[in-house]
Amino acid sequence: MNKKKALIVLVMAILMILIIIISLVFSNGKKNDPTQILNTYFSYLQNEEYEKMYELIDDSIKTEYTQEVFISRNKNIYNGMEAKNIKVDNIEVVEEKDKIAKLTYNMSMDTIAGNLSFKGEITLKENADKKYKIKWSSKMIYPGLDDTEKIKVSTTTPKRGSIYDRNNVLLAGEGTVSSVGLVPGKMNKDAEADIKKIAELLGTSSDRIQSSLKASYVKSDTFVPIANVSKENSSLKGELLQIPGIKITDAKSRVYPYGEQMAHLIGYVQNISAEELEANQGKGYTETSVIGKTGLEKIYEDRLRGKDGIEIYITDSQGNKNETIAKIDVQNGEKIKLTIDAGIQKYVYEEFKNDKSATVVINPKTGEVIALCSTPSYDTNEFLLGMTNSKWKSLQDNENRPLYNRYQAKYVPGSSFKPIIGAIGISTGKIKADEDFGTSGLKWQKDTTWGPYNVTTLKEYPGPANLENALIYSDNIYFAKLALKIGGSTLANEFSKIGFNKQIDFVQSMTASTFGTNSTFGSEIEIADTGYGQGKVLTNPVHMASMYTAFVNNGNMLIPYIEYKENAKSEIYVENAFSKEAAKTIKEDLIQVIENPNGTANSAKIEGIKLAGKTGTAEIKDKQDDETGTNLGWFCTFTADENSSKQFLIVSMVEDVKDRGGSKYLLPKVKRILQKSLNS
Repeated sequence: MNKKKALIVLVMAILMILIIIISLVFSNGKKNDPTQILNTYFSYLQNEEYEKMYELIDDSIKTEYTQEVFISRNKNIYNGMEAKNIKVDNIEVVEEKDKIAKLTYNMSMDTIAGNLSFKGEITLKENADKKYKIKWSSKMIYPGLDDTEKIKVSTTTPKRGSIYDRNNVLLAGEGTVSSVGLVPGKMNKDAEADIKKIAELLGTSSDRIQSSLKASYVKSDTFVPIANVSKENSSLKGELLQIPGIKITDAKSRVYPYGEQMAHLIGYVQNISAEELEANQGKGYTETSVIGKTGLEKIYEDRLRGKDGIEIYITDSQGNKNETIAKIDVQNGEKIKLTIDAGIQKYVYEEFKNDKSATVVINPKTGEVIALCSTPSYDTNEFLLGMTNSKWKSLQDNENRPLYNRYQAKYVPGSSFKPIIGAIGISTGKIKADEDFGTSGLKWQKDTTWGPYNVTTLKEYPGPANLENALIYSDNIYFAKLALKIGGSTLANEFSKIGFNKQIDFVQSMTASTFGTNSTFGSEIEIADTGYGQGKVLTNPVHMASMYTAFVNNGNMLIPYIEYKENAKSEIYVENAFSKEAAKTIKEDLIQVIENPNGTANSAKIEGIKLAGKTGTAEIKDKQDDETGTNLGWFCTFTADENSSKQFLIVSMVEDVKDRGGSKYLLPKVKRILQKSLNS
């Protein structure tokens, strides 16, 4: 080999040696960089790879902490705090000498009690293999935590908010019930018969009582609660107290002072179901939580429930609290005040409690809902005190459907809808109020194309067949003719304008009012029938009340609302639903429906009070000559004196009034409600 080739080989060998040395240096530095080791540790923590974390700690620590103990401590603490989004940054070496490296870092995480951030310090030590290992201690979890201490989480359950009426009368809130229980040491030795009797009286099972008595905490002098009963149920408590071992004490519970009177509006709470717990993950509910099931209790659940108070803290080996590291204060549920007047709600319920009915009472000048009642009803307190299976079945099987909320449904309005048709006729310029349609007797059809079908009315009357008389005498034929004059296309447009086929903006969901088939009229007969509230028109009572507010507010429909506001002001739902002229004319005519001796609502007249109103008897039958159908009775009335300090608009509907006088069945009832309300 010549000298030149030998030199080249030598240079290449030297270069290879240098590359190997540099590679070894950098490779060893990367593997043994304390910053990198710590970064790797925290990346494992973020992924909950506790076994890999354990591999990075110093052997001297492993003599104190087995892998099982290490994993258990870390996992229990981080999971207990519900630690998420763990972030570590600003890792810095503050000192490195004699095989010891001291580092600092910033850590933050989201916990069940909010964000937790702190600055940590840790020491790493080179082992025999010249690799840095972490001198782990509990302070890596939190700087103030010693190895002998624990991190605990406590939850403070918020107090559920209460619901009040406009006068601050409690409608739903904390109250006192009677807790019925047994003291084993005071029971008869052979108590089987006693337990069976207790089960029958409380509507529970003997097995359930026996199971409660066998609980591990029970001793001879322990009070074992079985059921809650109303404090007012003296007769039941009297019977129970005759049984040896029975003890009755006061207990706090949510109560509904107005029970049946407010059931469909207020609703009730019960223990949360597995499905509800799953659907509300992350909101602080547990298997023992209660949750709003129906009515405003469900609708306002988030506001009424409040927010849990949560504290994460350190305790010493004796369980004493040393330091709070994160905390969210408990937020009790809101106090919710309604526009409802409990007294007026009671008047409504008492009048209609034995009927299948729906009643809406609002202030037509503001839209405030004063009463909202569906009957028959049920006692919401029974759902809290313990509904027996037999009681629940009887409610479900009751043919009168007490669980059904009637004011949320829609119904054939009958003649109570005539003022709406009249207002549309004037507003669209299709008629003049004084226009005489001419007499037509007690039955009428447009022409022979209608075949055997006729529009019928109950009474002929003197004078012109104009709008005022047609309302006073409730002339079906006049309004059938009026609907045809308006025309199906215009009617459909006007109905859509005033809120048909859409949910009215109200806290409780209402079934939308509808008309025709898919909002179109199939024939002239259908248009004619719609004119007097028959055919295929269906209205929701709350929507009906909103439509009637237009007669008080120059043609503007108001939004009914139920949450109380100081200095209540109206909010317009449909501006210019009807023209001012139409609203004024209809209002004056509806005054005559009550004031005129011939008016269909004359018997509802109250001396000294100016009222306006319209009755309606809707026929529910398969065909015109069907005599087996039933009737719905309606009465819509309102205060017609704009200067009155008490403004009421009442819409009432009662089912099955065919053999009870039709809509006249409602008149004395609504009259009494008004009299009591005006005098209260």
